[in-house]
Amino acid sequence: MSSLAGRIGRAAAIALIAGTVGGTALLAGEAVLARNRRYAQPQLGLGLRATVGRTGAPPLRLVLLGDSSALGVGVDRFADTVGGQLAELLSEETAGEFEVHLSSVGVASSRSTDLATQVARALLGGRPDVAVILIGANDATALRRPAESAACLGAAVRRLREAQVQVVVGTCPDLGAVRAIAQPLRGVAGWLGRRTARAQARAAVAAGGTVVDLAARTGAVFRADAGTLCYDGYHPSADGYRVWAHALLPAVANAAAVATRR
Repeated sequence: MSSLAGRIGRAAAIALIAGTVGGTALLAGEAVLARNRRYAQPQLGLGLRATVGRTGAPPLRLVLLGDSSALGVGVDRFADTVGGQLAELLSEETAGEFEVHLSSVGVASSRSTDLATQVARALLGGRPDVAVILIGANDATALRRPAESAACLGAAVRRLREAQVQVVVGTCPDLGAVRAIAQPLRGVAGWLGRRTARAQARAAVAAGGTVVDLAARTGAVFRADAGTLCYDGYHPSADGYRVWAHALLPAVANAAAVATRR
């Protein structure tokens, strides 16, 4: 996270957002301020495995892959993570028909190149029924070419689908909503995120996955409500993860229905 602002600052220069020496100095100053902020860290106490729903009901194995969002960085209770809230919503959506077995193999600061290792971990032991992939923010801020990061995502989706796992991809969220970065640097981040999300969507669909455009579905809420972000102004809060969980739920519930009909 410490290099986030620096990477976006370089992108700003490349994109010619700062057309003057004064503008460049402004962006550089914003980068320094953002770099020195205190950012949320993964909480070791958050369970990577949990069971939600009616005890004894048929199991539905749900696995999360991706970056810090797949772990719930920004909150300190499992019930507040996107996975915990999604599992609870899924149990309610299916009227307790399943006992949701939730796990996460996500790693904070991951990029799409890290998904191959995460897929291998996800497929160890019992095969999951549904995989949710949350990735893209670190690809965007690291200035990875969208086509390259999307290719890695597509390969991960394809490998999971070959293993008969239903896959839902939440594409890069709206980086223009983060408050850890001031304008106009924040606008550059948003632009980078949108480019990444478009490439991700094409690759995920081509590989057989289902796409949820988190920026389009939830970006306006994050921009309007500062409470959707935790204290660092970058990672979601419990409210933010709840917004994401509701956005993901229809696609995940449909994937679960398909998986359990096999």
